[in-house]
Amino acid sequence: MATHRKIGEILVDRQLLTPQQRDMILEQIPTSGMRFVELCRAQGLVTDVDLSKALAERFSLPWIDLGDYQLDTNLLATLPPDVPYQYRFVPLAYEQGGLAIAVADPTDIMRLDELELLLGIPLLIHLAAESEITSLLRAGGGSRRVLRDVAEDFMLQLVKETDKGEEVLSAENVSSDTSPIIKLVNTTLLDALNRRVSDIHIETGHSGVSIKYRIDGVLFPASDPIDLHFQAPIISRLKVMSELDIAERRIPQDGRFKVRFNGKSVDCRISIMPSSYGEDAVIRILDKEGIADQMQKLSLESLGISPRELPRIRHKIREPYGMVLVTGPTGSGKTTTLYAALTEIHTGEEKIVTIEDPVEYLLDGVLQIPVNEKKGLTFARGLRSILRHDPDTIMVGEIRDAETAQIAVQSALTGHLVFTTVHANNALDVVGRFIHMGIDPYNFVSSLNCIMAQRLVRQLCRKCRRAAQYTDQQLQDAGIEPSRRRGLLYEACGCDECNGTGYRGRSAIVELLELNDQLRDQIINRAPATQLKQLARQQGTVFLREAAVEKFLDGETSLREINRVTFAG
Repeated sequence: MATHRKIGEILVDRQLLTPQQRDMILEQIPTSGMRFVELCRAQGLVTDVDLSKALAERFSLPWIDLGDYQLDTNLLATLPPDVPYQYRFVPLAYEQGGLAIAVADPTDIMRLDELELLLGIPLLIHLAAESEITSLLRAGGGSRRVLRDVAEDFMLQLVKETDKGEEVLSAENVSSDTSPIIKLVNTTLLDALNRRVSDIHIETGHSGVSIKYRIDGVLFPASDPIDLHFQAPIISRLKVMSELDIAERRIPQDGRFKVRFNGKSVDCRISIMPSSYGEDAVIRILDKEGIADQMQKLSLESLGISPRELPRIRHKIREPYGMVLVTGPTGSGKTTTLYAALTEIHTGEEKIVTIEDPVEYLLDGVLQIPVNEKKGLTFARGLRSILRHDPDTIMVGEIRDAETAQIAVQSALTGHLVFTTVHANNALDVVGRFIHMGIDPYNFVSSLNCIMAQRLVRQLCRKCRRAAQYTDQQLQDAGIEPSRRRGLLYEACGCDECNGTGYRGRSAIVELLELNDQLRDQIINRAPATQLKQLARQQGTVFLREAAVEKFLDGETSLREINRVTFAG
């Protein structure tokens, strides 16, 4: 039985609202068109958890804390895959007399009645915080089940292509759309956004079309292969969304499109590549608004860089001029590291200009220029213009050619602080790369403050990692002295929290080479790499393999992971 007390009175009695705040909200109800609870939530006066507890008291309903709740996947499998998303509830258990569910709003009687009719079973209502319900639905594989369900339907239906322009992705949109092609593409994107996916790979082989996700730098299958006959319609749908030429199937095509997801815009870059079986596609997901939230907390510490290296890096990025070079393969976090460095030195007292392809992060107070090669704005041309814009610090997204390299070196020699990246395997290989581009070795090493090689290693999931017993021989084979053990060593296991991978998140390992007069002389005199490496070690450089081993010995990652990322020996 519901109490006769109003929600405002309950919140005041619980000292969650003052009487003045309650009266202020009551005055706003007629003009805002919102209910009391909605105004409390919108103005941030009361937390979701406290609101749900007050509602539970108001309507005499049981309250449940879903903070550490694990969804019962078997129970979820008994329900239509899109229903929990549409009706915003978490199934708890089948009990005598009906299905127990957790909802955030018990006053939406029509919606609950509709759900009860749809399921054909009485509902036993529990209350929970709305944010916790949303988090569980995202993590619980609901959209993955929609994807599997769609893939099954997909085999049975023909395809109709339509161009709807900007897509609004939601579970309701996915379930209501009648076109299996659009349903499959939308659900794949929705699922990827919920699972921290950086890239979606659509690959065609003799057994069918495979959809894979890249999570934390590693590919995982997203669903069972789809019949090969539907490869062309899937690619055509992606081309329509990206405004590419549907008729052209013999040459690579690059494009982009934007989707809206949970009220925010997400940019997607797409690359179409001809293959033996037709065409393959890769979609790079750039959640700029989500990244903007992360940027507020971005720092060199948050990247997981060793505390030993942080003072050395900070010293180099605060020098008044010169070049700070970060190197590594694609996807090794080079740009993120440079942005972390920029946020640390950005005080508003100096002019910072960046040129990138594309601009992946947005920084207040920084002029950021996107490369546009179709219009003639290349790195080299943009960099020349930047130098006329009175900058103090310049960030060049990537040095790809001799002209850009030459201008960057000259900029560093003429009083600018230049941050940039280049593709190379380690810090010493960068020197050979620039000399191969035709850059004068003397000018290059004179401009350099430091070279930092970087990789990303996956971190073990804290919820499911398990202690591993490594023999002395296993450690020696990996180039690790058994005497260096200093605690428990772990290996990956897999749980719902980490999508069964055993890993959640990544951290950076770095190899910092500081340039001094002795090293500069050796490089100019074309000293062999072994001699340069020995000198660098003497001056404090810790190489990538050693940095990875330290992460393993600290229990942050596994032996298998450091062997995947770095060479033993």
